[in-house]
Amino acid sequence: MTAGVVYTETVVWSAPAHLAAEAPYQIAIISLDSGGRVTGRIQGDRVHIGDRVEFVDSRGQVPFFRKQA
Repeated sequence: MTAGVVYTETVVWSAPAHLAAEAPYQIAIISLDSGGRVTGRIQGDRVHIGDRVEFVDSRGQVPFFRKQA
């Protein structure tokens, strides 16, 4: 998992109890350059459909991506 394009996105305002302190946060479905799609969290600047993103790291089996410069 290295990079891809935002297929769809949303901002979570009302998070489950264990993530409430992190709200609001953005999640997105990423169409990976290597094929397939994955759901992950967005770190940093907000992304929009069609934006290029890159993989940052994985925390608790959740992939984190950020907008490519």
